[in-house]
Amino acid sequence: MSLADTAPADARVADPVRHRGATGRLVRSELALVLGRRRNLVLLVGLALVPVLLGLVLFLAQDAGLAGQGPPFVARVTGNGLFLVVASLFLCTPFLLPLTIGIASGDAIAGEASPGTLRYLLVVPVGRGRLLAVKALGALVFAAVAVLGIAVVGLAVGAALFGVGDLTLLSGTTVPLADGVLRVAGVVAYVGLSMTGLVAVGLFFSTLTEVPVGAMAATVVVAVVSSVLDQLPQVAVIHPVLLTHHWFDFAEMLRVVPSADVLAQGLAVQAGWVVVFGALAWARFTTADVSS
Repeated sequence: MSLADTAPADARVADPVRHRGATGRLVRSELALVLGRRRNLVLLVGLALVPVLLGLVLFLAQDAGLAGQGPPFVARVTGNGLFLVVASLFLCTPFLLPLTIGIASGDAIAGEASPGTLRYLLVVPVGRGRLLAVKALGALVFAAVAVLGIAVVGLAVGAALFGVGDLTLLSGTTVPLADGVLRVAGVVAYVGLSMTGLVAVGLFFSTLTEVPVGAMAATVVVAVVSSVLDQLPQVAVIHPVLLTHHWFDFAEMLRVVPSADVLAQGLAVQAGWVVVFGALAWARFTTADVSS
């Protein structure tokens, strides 16, 4: 008979309960830290200002003979405020969103290791794998809040400055307002899910160093290099699996019949990056010596 068999029944029941309680406290603490940190709040506010500034510029310029001009989606904003959400995400996706998410995810582990608080976190009755999962959850929640912040502010500003109504799709077909709102919500969801691969990359780099800035920079560099490679026809064979290649496939949501295959392929690529770099982060973090 093992020692576990001879232990009191209430003690055996209390042990998993104690672990679940510790995990719950750790999750709440992590979310409060990620969403309450002044630097992260400044980043979120900066992203939320993008639709405000874009909306004001377009509003002031619409009587200057410039209406209907500009990059895709941006030119459509003055006709329907719903497009301010899409245009803001379109402008933030190449650099501002990756920069913001790279900072948050790169800081997840390295930010605790640098001041030495990671050693004390491991004293909590939660395994390293579960601690890593909590850190990943915090980074994912931050990414979701970043994307939602742009969308909510964009919707509010767009409605106030340009109004909202039936949505004219990229093909010229007009759909009812309710359908348009659902399509824009699909755009927001797709952009948010498209950032999950970058979160996994940042989490991995964060396990490699005690210097948060290094992990943040490496994460952003991966996104930049992926974007550069995506523009080179010489390496077209690897384009479909690049981190950033499918980021703008959210445009499918604004077609008469969105291609499920295109959207699924983009999400599958992100899932692949999550699996690969999530596994690398787990392998590194569960075996690294952080006790000294």
